[in-house]
Amino acid sequence: MLQLTTPARNSLAWLLFGLLTLAGCSSPPQPAGDTIKVIAQPAAPPPNIVIIFTDDQGYGDLSCFGHPTIHTPHLDALAANGMKLTQCYVASPVCSPSRAALLTGCYPKRVGMHRHVIFPQYDYGLHTDEVTIADMLRDHGYATGIFGKWHLGHRPGLMPTDQGFDTFFGVPYSNDMAQIHRARNNNYPFRLPLMRDNEVIEWEPDQRQMTRMYTDEAVAFIEEHKDRPFFVYLPHSMPHIPLYASEDFEGTSPRGLYGDVIEEIDWSVGQVVAALEAYGLTGNTLVFFTSDNGPWLPFKLNGGSAGLLRGGKGTNWEGGQRVPAVVAMPGTIPAGSVCREVVTTMDLLPTIAALTGATLPDRVIDGHDITALLRGEPGASSPTEAFLYYSSNGDLAGIRHGPWKLLLESGELYHVDRDPGEQYNVANNHADRIAELRALAEQMDAEITEHARPVRVVEETLFDPRKPE
Repeated sequence: MLQLTTPARNSLAWLLFGLLTLAGCSSPPQPAGDTIKVIAQPAAPPPNIVIIFTDDQGYGDLSCFGHPTIHTPHLDALAANGMKLTQCYVASPVCSPSRAALLTGCYPKRVGMHRHVIFPQYDYGLHTDEVTIADMLRDHGYATGIFGKWHLGHRPGLMPTDQGFDTFFGVPYSNDMAQIHRARNNNYPFRLPLMRDNEVIEWEPDQRQMTRMYTDEAVAFIEEHKDRPFFVYLPHSMPHIPLYASEDFEGTSPRGLYGDVIEEIDWSVGQVVAALEAYGLTGNTLVFFTSDNGPWLPFKLNGGSAGLLRGGKGTNWEGGQRVPAVVAMPGTIPAGSVCREVVTTMDLLPTIAALTGATLPDRVIDGHDITALLRGEPGASSPTEAFLYYSSNGDLAGIRHGPWKLLLESGELYHVDRDPGEQYNVANNHADRIAELRALAEQMDAEITEHARPVRVVEETLFDPRKPE
């Protein structure tokens, strides 16, 4: 049988559409001898992809998710024109593993990136044999750019330009791995570089300008590539501690500095959406906004809020791994809709493959195609039958199956549809269910462990992260 490539199928579909349209129209009969010319419409271009990923933002830190004093009109508008995802999970309650999961569609343990976060002195990172969203889309003809925080390895061969991105502007690790917020004669040995591709362009950049710099670079990338498919990955450094906002936003939010930071990120979302609108790209662009994990609660007012959820960053309570998520693509995602099914950031890679026609990686991944949910198809349900919780150090910690969540160490059981705040442990009433969930969690983890793939270790360095003596 003849196998058609995706572009060929698209062209054939447009040709048949044109023929059917001509056949059903009410034009008068053509005189004998006249020739009807059928002009095939060009295939619709694949959609652009924009992923905006904040750092340590809580489930309750957007006005469209219920915050009473943080004002996020651009994200509210994105939700009004698209969909809120109220049960969106990240695969880890800390940064590097969560980012690895988003970009590869895999549990961090499957790609060796589960052991907490990467620090400046570390010599490993996400293996370049892994296929990221950027790899997949670049192979499909996309321009790919990252503007913000990487945090998946910063030695030669581990940078974004080694992992499918055409260009990188940002920082290689967290903004607290820096000197700018510390006393002059402190004992912390490392400093923070601002980089373009593989070159350090500035040490200890002004963090008050970070959100604005990332945004300006992302908007310029959209303008440069408006005539071809593109992937913009915008992983903000904020609201990770230390908090900084530009002078246009500092001191403007009733929520204080944390609110200033969130509202500047909301402004950033507005700038990106405005660029898409200016070039007529809104209807052919998927915009996905979420956070890498929950709020850093020990920092009190300088940390965020998980809303009604329990816990925050570094924990396996819902507040550590259930994050606010908004997605929009007018004409594809119903405006003003809400998805209450379980989805994960690991679902982004296979979903983007389905939307763009890109080829899935030739290896096991853990995410699922959720296009049916995003389209609001009647009866669509979550393809995630069970979701594993791993601790910040990569140990198996729990499982969610349907509405039931079991924490393995304590044996606590929660019905998180009825009790999303995890206030009422019902383990005493469900001994058989606990045994089943524990067995399923251990079975799933054993498969991941058996087939886990390695990180890449690199001895050479691109730069010296240590501060000068």
